[in-house]
Amino acid sequence: MINAQLMQMVINASNDGIVIAEREGKDKPLIYVNPAFERITGYGVDDILYQDCRFLQSGDRDQPALIAIRQALDSGDSCRETLRNYRKDGTPFWNELSISTVYNEADKQTYFVGVQKDVTTQVKAQQRVAQLEAQVAELKDQLAALQATSGTNKL
Repeated sequence: MINAQLMQMVINASNDGIVIAEREGKDKPLIYVNPAFERITGYGVDDILYQDCRFLQSGDRDQPALIAIRQALDSGDSCRETLRNYRKDGTPFWNELSISTVYNEADKQTYFVGVQKDVTTQVKAQQRVAQLEAQVAELKDQLAALQATSGTNKL
């Protein structure tokens, strides 16, 4: 069995943001964030303790991933979703969030643990690929139209 000091060192060494939120109450307040969360978001621990993570969306609440996350939180299920969040300085970033429920000895849901991975680079690359694919499809359509036009001119 590992001791609490080693566990704390491991969590602090993680490159991914790790948060713990209370299960009870509507807001599910954060009671712990690791240093990686602070680096990723720009928020210090004093800025966010006892707040709900919703502040990270900065009003950008019309995201399908948020519905899935809310349903998982309400039911106590685990989930993994990618959503758009905002750093303290207002810059957006894409966050792959994995949430799991923590149970106490009486098998009662007591906390949520969230692991946040900044996937901004991957999401932007996927968006760029989709944009390029759309441009290629449009050029193919234009080429086909030109070929059809030049074919009718030969008649």
